[in-house]
Amino acid sequence: QVQLVESGGGLVQAGGSLRLSCAASGSILSINAMGWYRQAPGQQRDLVAVVTNGGSTNYADSVKGRFTISRDKSKNTVYLQMNSLKPEDSAVYYCNANLVARGSSGRYYRDDYWGQGTQVTVSS
Repeated sequence: QVQLVESGGGLVQAGGSLRLSCAASGSILSINAMGWYRQAPGQQRDLVAVVTNGGSTNYADSVKGRFTISRDKSKNTVYLQMNSLKPEDSAVYYCNANLVARGSSGRYYRDDYWGQGTQVTVSS
């Protein structure tokens, strides 16, 4: 069973910074990509940033220049450094991993996994 455990959310004033972490654990063979999505109340879940196994990154236009995604392969962990936060960044942030893991049958499967979500609130 694969688990993604997030940490680092909280309340911060506009212009402040937060760092989110997400650690993947379980019967993982390989990780293709890890990323962060966010969902505000009444909104759809949108991509914030993603980093591939090869180190390529992609960001939502709204966070470019303010957020930085990084990954520690040795720890199966992805980070999101969020600077110059704005009230519109407030949302529940979800970690995502596309990876190959061993299923209950003993075979390996590629699938998408999600963390439980962490709240980020930016006050004006």
